[in-house]
Amino acid sequence: MRKPFICGNWKMYKTVAEAVAFVEAARGLVAGAEGVEIGIAAPATALKSLADAARGSNIRVGGENCHWEKEGAFTGEISPGMLLEAGCSFVVLGHSERRQYFGETSGVVNKKVKAALAAGLDVIMCCGETLAEREAGKTALVVEGHVADGLAGLAAGDLARVVVAYEPVWAIGTGRTATPAQAQEVHAGIRELLARLFGPAAAEALRIQYGGSVKPENVGEIMAQPDVDGALVGGASLKPDSFAKLVNYR
Repeated sequence: MRKPFICGNWKMYKTVAEAVAFVEAARGLVAGAEGVEIGIAAPATALKSLADAARGSNIRVGGENCHWEKEGAFTGEISPGMLLEAGCSFVVLGHSERRQYFGETSGVVNKKVKAALAAGLDVIMCCGETLAEREAGKTALVVEGHVADGLAGLAAGDLARVVVAYEPVWAIGTGRTATPAQAQEVHAGIRELLARLFGPAAAEALRIQYGGSVKPENVGEIMAQPDVDGALVGGASLKPDSFAKLVNYR
């Protein structure tokens, strides 16, 4: 049985003080949540303080990106080891905004995935199509390319520490959400691809999150789909009460 994973992705929001205040308010609201894993991916500046504030709670803290090298002349970057030292247990990689604004290819994402896993971090690897790609009937082609290329070179055993997040680009921050049926169709396709690449057992165990305008009002019907194993949430994760409703969706 796959344990659902509800994770907030704060993007470029929240100062250190705001992040700490959020956790102090939220930890009591989600303390009773059973059968669900809870995470927050936050800006690098807030990670250490956020992890300290979350210590002893059921909230995991993660980074929003990392470099593939352990160290070096990469001004402005952060390594997997630095995230670990700051208190992170996972990192989000390959988000569509990283692909769109910073030119990240699936090859780059693959190097980051391998580096993060080697350092001891779990990984949420994102995939998803644009509106133009969906309207052109290329959803499966694009998503399967992101997944296959992003996970290339991994062993079946590595997938135990990987979560795949399907985020249709046309639904991120737009208020538009894939219907539960649309989400299920893509998630099922991802799981079928993983079964071909890594074997049925690894594919069945891997969790696939949905992301894209998830909010308390629609999280229940999305999570009810058989191949949806969690949510990667942007805007609705920025307020403690809203985040708590997402976590306590059942």
